[in-house]
Amino acid sequence: MKVLLLAPTAAASGNATTAERIRHYLLTSGHKCLLENSRSFSEPKDVRKFISVNGISAVIALHLYKAGRLLVGCGVPYGVVFGGTDVNEDVKNEHKLSVMTAVAQNARFLVAFTEELKCIAEHLWPCTRGRVYIQPQGVWTNPDTGFAWRIHLRSWGVPADANSLLFLLVCGIRQVKDPLYLTDTFSEWQHEDSRVHLIIIGPEIDSVLSAAVKERTKMARGVWLLPELPQNQLHAAMSDSFCLVNSSLSEGMSGAILEAMQLGLPVIARDIPGNAALITHEETGLLYTTAQEFKVQARRLMTDMALRERLVPCARRLVEGNHSQEAERRTYTHLLLELSGPEPVAGAPTASG
Repeated sequence: MKVLLLAPTAAASGNATTAERIRHYLLTSGHKCLLENSRSFSEPKDVRKFISVNGISAVIALHLYKAGRLLVGCGVPYGVVFGGTDVNEDVKNEHKLSVMTAVAQNARFLVAFTEELKCIAEHLWPCTRGRVYIQPQGVWTNPDTGFAWRIHLRSWGVPADANSLLFLLVCGIRQVKDPLYLTDTFSEWQHEDSRVHLIIIGPEIDSVLSAAVKERTKMARGVWLLPELPQNQLHAAMSDSFCLVNSSLSEGMSGAILEAMQLGLPVIARDIPGNAALITHEETGLLYTTAQEFKVQARRLMTDMALRERLVPCARRLVEGNHSQEAERRTYTHLLLELSGPEPVAGAPTASG
C-alpha cells in the first residue's frame, strides 16, 4: 500500500518526531510511505491532486485540524492521530470545530494518546465510538556522545560551567506552550543563586510570540532562548542538564517529557491533564500549579537527593512499560488494515490492548 503521512512537521518538533516514527513503522512493514508537511498544502484540492499524481491509496494525518482539514473530499480512506491541541484548544474555535467534526465523522479510525483524550473525542463526536483507539507515544532516544552541551551553551553566551544547574524547557515557540511563564521566577532566582539557568530551546512556530520571547529573554537574567537542535544533540543536552521543565497550558502527550524520563532526567511539569496523565507527583516526576510552586519543587530537587534517586528509576520504568516502540509499531501496522478494506477490522488495539 502507498500511504501519505500528512503532518505539520516543523523542524525538530514533537510532530516531526512522531511522524518519523510512524513512517519508519510503515516502511519496515513493507508499505510505501510519503511524509509530507501539511503546511505545504493550502487547501484540500492540493492534497487531492497530490494523491492522484502519486497514486496514494490511503492517508494517515497527524492533527484533526492542521492536517485533517486538508482531507475533506480527498477520495481515499484516511485515519487521524490527534493530540491535546485538537480537543483542548482548537475546539474553542467554531470554524475549526466544524471542520474537525467533518474530518472525524469520515475517518476510518482515530488515535488518541490517552484514555482522557479518547473520552473527550467520543463526547465531542459520538459517531466515532468504536473507532477511537488508544496508543501512547513510543519513545526512542539516541544521545550524540560527541556533543558538548555546555560548550555549545557558552558559544551562545550562556555562562554555563560544571556547577551550573540547567533547567531545560523544550518546546516549539507557540502560545499553548507558554514559554515565558517561568521567566520572572528564574530572573529573580538568579539574583539569589547564580547557578540556575532556564534554557528555552525549540523551533519558532509562532513568529509574533517568538519575537516577544527573544525580546524578553534579552532582558531576563538567567533565561536564554536557543534555536532547535538535531534530535540526537537534544538528547545529549538532556543527559547533561539538571531537569526538564514543562510550562504548557495544554498537552496531549509530551514527547520531551517521555524522552527525558528515558534518559534519566527528572521532570518538573505544570499540573495540567496531559502532564498529570504521565506524571504521578513525587513518584515519576514533580507537578506544580503556580510559578511560586515551581520554585519550591525545583529547590526540593536540588536539596533532596533521595527524591531525585526515587524519581529517575520510577520514570524510566514507566516509559519502558507503557511507551514501547514495538507496541506502537503493532498498532499502526494493524490500523493500516482499516484503510485497505471497506469494513473496520475486528480486534484492532483498544484501551486495554
